[in-house]
Amino acid sequence: MRFQLCTRKKLKVTTTLDLLALNLTRVTKMMPTQTGGELHGSNLPSLTSYLERKYGTVQDFYQKHKTTLRYILWGILLTVYLAMVIAACALNFHQALPLFVITVATIFFVVWDHFMAKYEHRVKELLSPGRRLLDRHWSWLKWVIWSSLILGVVFWLIFDTAKLGQQQLVSFGGLIVYVILLFLFSKHPTKVRWRPVFWGIGLQFLLGLLILRTGPGLMAFQWLGNQVENFLEHTDAGASFLFGENYKDHFLAFKVLPMVVFFGAVMSMLYYLRLMQWIIRKIGWVMLVTMGSSPIESVVAAGNIFVGLTESALLVRPYLPHVTKSELHAIMTAGFSTMAGSVLGIYISFGISPAHLLTASVMSAPASLAVAKLLRPETETPKITLKNAMKMGMSDSRNLLEAASHGASSSISVVAHIAVNLIAFLALLSFVNAALSWFGNMFDYPQLSFEIICSYIFMPFSLMMGVNWQDSFMVAKLIGYKTFFGEFVAYEYLSKLVDLRKGSGPKFVDGVQQYMSIHSETIATYALCGFSNICSLGMVVGAFTSIAPTRKRDIASEAGRALIAGTIACFITACIAGILSSTPVDINCHHTLENAFASSLSQNTTDVVSCCQSLLSSTVAMGPGEVIPGGNHSLSSLKNCCELLKPSTLNCTWIPDQL
Repeated sequence: MRFQLCTRKKLKVTTTLDLLALNLTRVTKMMPTQTGGELHGSNLPSLTSYLERKYGTVQDFYQKHKTTLRYILWGILLTVYLAMVIAACALNFHQALPLFVITVATIFFVVWDHFMAKYEHRVKELLSPGRRLLDRHWSWLKWVIWSSLILGVVFWLIFDTAKLGQQQLVSFGGLIVYVILLFLFSKHPTKVRWRPVFWGIGLQFLLGLLILRTGPGLMAFQWLGNQVENFLEHTDAGASFLFGENYKDHFLAFKVLPMVVFFGAVMSMLYYLRLMQWIIRKIGWVMLVTMGSSPIESVVAAGNIFVGLTESALLVRPYLPHVTKSELHAIMTAGFSTMAGSVLGIYISFGISPAHLLTASVMSAPASLAVAKLLRPETETPKITLKNAMKMGMSDSRNLLEAASHGASSSISVVAHIAVNLIAFLALLSFVNAALSWFGNMFDYPQLSFEIICSYIFMPFSLMMGVNWQDSFMVAKLIGYKTFFGEFVAYEYLSKLVDLRKGSGPKFVDGVQQYMSIHSETIATYALCGFSNICSLGMVVGAFTSIAPTRKRDIASEAGRALIAGTIACFITACIAGILSSTPVDINCHHTLENAFASSLSQNTTDVVSCCQSLLSSTVAMGPGEVIPGGNHSLSSLKNCCELLKPSTLNCTWIPDQL
């Protein structure tokens, strides 16, 4: 009974409290807001729920019309950009021409991608009758096409050689010799498919012809090289802040190496934005269609134009355990025969021609596949399809700033690798030269050195590339530096030779040649543009083994052959450059030679030596007294040039005195 009474009392109390609370709430809602505009606490729940409902409505509207809103936003941005381009072209079209070309090219490729993605099957159906007709007559038509192309190249070489001299013909002969040597030492000579070989060399030739021999192509790559050079100059802002205003006193450490960090950050940002993957897919598709190489080979070769030999393999990392031995060999060859964009800026800062470096980097991609397929033909059936190979990995970064930071951080190993190798190899070179000099002193030949040994070993290769006899020993030294100590050391020595030539000093000092001709420098630039050196061999084996540990035995067995193939690919690129490049004629050689030998002026300057080399290369000597100077030069100029340069190809005593 007591329990029931207590329970009833508690219920009454609770009911009374609830009624009081309800009345209090009603009274509070009827009270006006406080002065100063502050809302009463009881209004906050209702306001919050109101904002939540509005936010939910907006969010639902966005989710429902998300695609339309994105199109509207991109449309507005594109309209503003096109308006800016039109305004810039209207104000100064010449200055805005690069922006106009880039805009038109971008619009074309974007429209092309969307068009092919939607109507590719219809295009194939439309072209299928022509393809069937071509397939029926391809057995004889291919011989007509190849014969026409070969005859066209032969006649072009004849007329071009008659105009520019015989050095271009020597480069063409060297190209043929390299192809024959690769075929003779091929792993499976009877299994060679010649389509990748001919198309690889043909693409090289077409690219070189477009860039080196046409005015627009040469201007475009010169402009592009200048833009890259100007772009890399922005590294000075970070270097000066970190190392002080006198950072250029230590040029290599504080001026050159920071470029690798800057370029690494930019490449990582482009990779995050998927622009690099898009460009690599386009270039890889071109090589796949023309050369008939496998998809995995094409993608890696295209990637090596922009990134290093190990980074390009990471583009197709999931597929490396499944590639054939020939594909694995081609992937490593592409890495050895091309140059990463991150270190390309360093060589540009040395004073090497940026246009030639960029051209060499692009031309080496098809050359690597041509050489790889000739030295190690495909004997298996590739498993990787085009669709799989074109699916390259995305960036792990969550935003653009993180991508830049990741790219800069990952370049630390590259900078450290370059720095420690320079210290070690230059010190080693000094020690080797001291040891060789000590050994040669025992035989009364104290000038014996590593450079002299390399000059004799690699001299035949430089001759086949079209370098004249006088410069062939210097180019051979550079090839030796590159092969044993890396291309960094070789380009540093080449930059010194370029500076000496630009200084217009004497070409010979105490009988020792100081620099080379412009034509020889050009060929050397292309021959050195690759990672094919002993140091890179160990790096490739280690990196590829970590990526695909199940292929460790195949990687080790193919790496040495790939190193040789990469070296030959660089030489073939240099041969193409030797055929197509011509020394700029910016001086009147008749006037230069007549004045130099008729006065007390120095006869050992750059202009005089260059004109003498041109005169000697175009001279026809049939015997004693039967010498015809080239270029309508006098016998006196020819005799003086012969005494100055002492060429091994012409007996100076055969030249009669001018009447």
